[in-house]
This record gives sequence, C-alpha cells and structure tokens, in this order.
Amino acid sequence: MVEDARENKALEAAALVKRAFSKPYLIAGQRISITPSIGISCYPSTSKDSDSLLKSADAAMYAAKENGRNAFVFYDEKLHKKLSRKMIIESELRQGLTRHEFTLHYQPKINVQTLEVCGMEALLRWNNRKLGSVSPYEFIPIAEESGFIKLLGSWVMNEACRQAQTWKRNGIFQGTMAVNVSVHQIKYGDVLTMIREALEKSKLAPEQLEIEITESIMQDVDATSVIFDALRAYGVRVALDDFGTGYSSFHVLKTLPIDTIKIDKSFIDDLSGVKEQSLVKAIIDIGRHLQLEVVAEGVEEEVQLDALAAYECDTAQGYLFSKPLTVLEIEQFLSQHDSKAL
Repeated sequence: MVEDARENKALEAAALVKRAFSKPYLIAGQRISITPSIGISCYPSTSKDSDSLLKSADAAMYAAKENGRNAFVFYDEKLHKKLSRKMIIESELRQGLTRHEFTLHYQPKINVQTLEVCGMEALLRWNNRKLGSVSPYEFIPIAEESGFIKLLGSWVMNEACRQAQTWKRNGIFQGTMAVNVSVHQIKYGDVLTMIREALEKSKLAPEQLEIEITESIMQDVDATSVIFDALRAYGVRVALDDFGTGYSSFHVLKTLPIDTIKIDKSFIDDLSGVKEQSLVKAIIDIGRHLQLEVVAEGVEEEVQLDALAAYECDTAQGYLFSKPLTVLEIEQFLSQHDSKAL
C-alpha cells in the first residue's frame, strides 16, 4: 500500500521491490534467486474501493507473470477489456457446446509425389452468438485454464472419428483423420480412454486415426512415452506437430514411438534461401532415415511444392491445395479434385 501515490510514486515503489529481490539469498547453504511479478492498481482511476483495488492489483500481477515475470503491470482500461473478454469467453464456452456452436473444419493432406488426398486434419471452429467467430488461439488456452478442454476435446475426438467413419462407409474418403490433442489433455485428462471410447463408438479403425501433439509435451519424455506406447499398441498413429520450434532432439525422435513429424510453417515460408533449403532438406532426411512420415505445413506456393518434391517430402498441407473446409465443402473438394485436377 502506497498512500497518496500517483503513477510515478507507484513506479518508484515497484522498482524498490524489484531491487530488493535482485540479489540472491543464501539459505541453508544454497543460493536462492527470486523474481517478483508486480501488479499495480490506483485509486480512484481504476478502482473505487478496497476490494476492487486488491482484485485489480491481483489481476495485473497475473498479467505480469504472463509477460515473462520479474516485471510490473498497471491495471488499466486495456487490461480490463482483456480480462472482461476472457471472463465472457469462459462463460460462453460451456453454453457454446450445448448450443451446438462448435464445428469441425477439415484441411486435406496431399501426397507430394502423386498429388492424391491421403489424409485430413480436423480443425475446431467456434461461432458464438455473442462474440461471433472466436479464434482457437484465443479460446483454447482459456478452455485449458478453466478445465473445460476435457469436455471440448472429447467432443472433437468423437465428432472427427464419427465423420471419418461416415466418409469411409459412404466411399467418400478412406485416408487418415488427424486430431489435435493439447498438452493439457495429455497431462491432466485420461486421453487414452477418450480415444478408445471415440473409436469404439464410431467403429473407426484405430489405424485411420492420427493424434497430433505439439513439441512442448516433450518436456516430460518418460510420461509421454507411456502414453505414446499405449497408442501405438492400440494401433493409433502419433504425429509431432510444429517440428523444429520447441523441444525436439535426435534422441527424442529416436526414443519416442512416433509415426509422423510435421515441419512447422515457419520453415516452409521462405525456401528461396540456401540456408532455408538446407534446413528443410535436413529435417526431411532425418525423418526418412528414422522411417517417419514427413508432412510440410503451410504450403502456399508452387515453388514450395516443387522444392518439397525434390527433397522427397512425403506429404504437404496448406492453402495451395485448400483452406480448412466445412463438411459439405470438403466433400465437394474430394469429388471434384482427383489427382489430375490437383
């Protein structure tokens, strides 16, 4: 608490706290370093009473943590709007599922050599009656933080498996269906039971399902290996998404039972330079030597596809072929685009 404090005095107080923690403490012979995350709210500009003053400071403190810690953040109108939207999204998520506001769009995966459609990736979309279209990059982290990702992830898995089996039964498409599973689902949810129940309910063959997991799960290789081993034993394929942007290493690729690596779009965006070409080719060579399928994400230009074909990449995915489409649109795509048309 700082009395009669305007912004400058509050900044001085925050700087004083940071300086107090700048040197490590010696405790029981161990040097302990501590960094503070500081939230600041001011009366009466942002808070009118003691309760709201503390709540606003607390909210600003969490914003400081999200910004990398060892910092301070003022509670202001911008942060207020951000937190208010977050609260609305969290409230609307559960209602959105019961109101059938969520849908899956599908993006085709293309065999680089034959140009045939060899797989699909299911991508979640949300069109809320209050907020309109909400990006997955915004609502997925909130679903994870609130614990709602378990219900939402289960719905996605069931719907993707059901759709894949429907296409197979009707002779429309018989390739693999890829479904993203978040790190939170792996750590805190019974993901194996969720997948088994979705496959049994839809009667989809396990080998037609591929689970996509980002590299961040690699922080705990031992726990991840147990889950991946169980998935492989069940027949489900496992893909490592956004390869090259996180925690991967040759040891991890050799150790973990994965089937596919997906080269992150950032590596594909610029294939005109020698360094970029060499890096992508090296990743593809690593995958081939480890007998992994290699998928290039974010392919948008013919020159990128030509380079990937020359490097003997297996599969490509991106706007050059198709954006994510609704069920009706993807069925039209499949009926109109055979290998020659692509």
